[in-house]
Order: sequence, then structure tokens, then C-alpha cells
Amino acid sequence: MTTKLNHKDRKRKIILTAGGTGGHIYPALALADLWKAQDPQTEFLFIGNDDRMEATLIPERGYPFIGLHSSGLEISLAHKIKAVFQTISCYFKACRIMKNEKPDLVVGFGGYVTAPVLAAARSVKIPYMIHEQNSVVGKANRMVMKEASGIAVCYEKCFEVFEGSKTRLIGNPRASLAVQASGDQAYFESLGLKKDKKTIMIVMGSLGSSSVNDLMKEALNGIDPSLQVLYVCGKQNPADPKDFPEHVIVQDFVNTTKIYPFLDGIICRAGATTLCEVEALGIPAIIIPSPYVANNHQFYNASMLTQNQAALMIEEKDLNAKTLKEAIDEAFVDEGKRQQLHENALKMGTPDAAYDLIQWADEIIDKGH
Repeated sequence: MTTKLNHKDRKRKIILTAGGTGGHIYPALALADLWKAQDPQTEFLFIGNDDRMEATLIPERGYPFIGLHSSGLEISLAHKIKAVFQTISCYFKACRIMKNEKPDLVVGFGGYVTAPVLAAARSVKIPYMIHEQNSVVGKANRMVMKEASGIAVCYEKCFEVFEGSKTRLIGNPRASLAVQASGDQAYFESLGLKKDKKTIMIVMGSLGSSSVNDLMKEALNGIDPSLQVLYVCGKQNPADPKDFPEHVIVQDFVNTTKIYPFLDGIICRAGATTLCEVEALGIPAIIIPSPYVANNHQFYNASMLTQNQAALMIEEKDLNAKTLKEAIDEAFVDEGKRQQLHENALKMGTPDAAYDLIQWADEIIDKGH
């Protein structure tokens, strides 16, 4: 009789595949970091694009990485034909990787490069899982969902697409990292912020532009002085601190994980990673979803919070100094409303997401041995 192996009885190898954007890559890295901390014997190999941010970011984090060359299905016919041939090439290369590495499990976090990698895992009988960060299911995950052994999602809306029997509402592994951050008070104060004041951070990512700086200049000059505002304007479009009142601190970049625990509110985009951290920490939020993303998924991400009264939302078409100031007064100056947003955001949080995903992965691996 063969004894069923426990994960502690043998070394395991996991392939993680993610590509293109931080929204796919950072959750994968968070899972690897927390899994490695829990079980140091587990080995990890990342597969991603050879010409995108993961090609440098992942090796810098100390993980082995194999790059494949893929691209999305662009509008023109020529680009589509090129993308199809690249995908076929990636599939055969990924098959060779699977046969050489013999992983116990492959976990895909989205991005075009992940579809051929997961298809290769399927063809050589290696179980694979999918992690979907957004409320709108991405194209790559749709392509490989049928044969997945498990599908982890962050929003109930995904059950409209994925098969319910093998889909679980797990959350984003970044949430598990966020709740472990203790904050760095010295760093917080080095930014010019005072610990005893209600602190609001505005961080809009790629939205940083001269037009947004003008909008913020108008809106924040009329803001309630009881609020201390950290405006992260972006490195490419720096704002002049002289254009703002003294209780508005302007920085072109900050390490958000070091100051999250000190925040009383945030104004942000609706990227999956940002929102999972906001929920896990219960940070009251005003969300301005980007309309320039695939399938308008940031609007749907934000809608999940607003439907649960866990955040306020301003669509970019409605964004101006007046609407922003009114939202700030409602969400942050009104302490009753701020507490309501805090409590409801916490209810949506998934602080155990990474560990729940690891446990489920262990179950799937054990079924194959």
C-alpha cells in the first residue's frame, strides 16, 4: 500500500506564471514569498514575458525566471497573426520546460504569456490553478479555465464566468502581505507628515499628469485644514509644493507599504492590488477607476466596494475640483461616514488569502500523488 505523501515529507516545485503588469506579477510574488516563508523547502520557478517588467523584477527578487516572447491580439490582422505564431512557439517551449522541471503544480496569475504555459501544463498532465485578481475575467484565464484544477477569485462577480464547483472566493495574496506590514514611523515622519493628524493619501499611479496636478491644486486648496494630505503626484509629472497649502505634502513617490498603517483614508485608482490592500486594512477610500484599461475592469472592481458601502467612487468623466472636494468632506471629514467605510472595507478584506491559496494548492498536489 502506497503512503500518501504530505508536503512536509518531500520537496515540492511550483511554477508561477504571470506577465505584463504589476497587477499580475505582484500577487504571484506575494504568494511565493509567503509560501517560501511557510515552507522553505518549496522551490519556485517563474515564467513570464522576456521583454516586460517581470523579466527584471522577478530575478531582482531572487527567483529563477524563464522568459518567453508573447504579445496580445492587437487590432490589426498582421499583429493577430504574429501573436498566434508567438503563442504556438511559447506553448512548445513551455512543454519542454514542464518536462525538464517536472513541477508539482503550475499557478497562473494572468497576462497573455500565461495561456500557453498553462496549456502546456495540461498537455503533460501537470495540474494547474488560475488566480483572477479582477472582477472582470481576463482573456488569458478564459482560454484555460476549463481544465484548471482550481480557480481562485477575488470577487463574486467572477462566478458568472467560472465553473462554481472548482472556483473559490480566496482573495489576493497581496492582502496577506498588507496586514503584516507594521509601518515605519520614521519614514512616515521623514515625508513631512505628523503622526497626530488625520492623514489622507492621494496616489493615482499612471494618472499623474499636468492636468491632474491642476485639478488637485484647485481641489486641495479648499480642503478642510484638519486633514493632512499626502499627494503622490508621480515622478513623470511632479507638482510644485508651493502651489498647495502647508497641510498638503507633495511627493513624487512613496513606499506605500511603510505608511499604510498610519493612513486614515486614501484616494486611489481601482487596480486589483491596491483595492485588496485597502480592504485588508480597512482604509476608507475614494476610488477613481481608470477608464483606460481592458473591459473597463477598474470600474467593476470599484463597484464591488461601493455596492457594499465600503468606498466612494468618482468616475473620471465626473472628476473635477468640486466633486472631489465634496467626496473628501463626505468620506474623511465626516467621522461617522469614515468609520462606516472603514468597517465595511474590513468586512470585504481577505487577510488569509495567500495561506488559503497555499492550503488549496497542497490539496490539489496531494490528489496527484
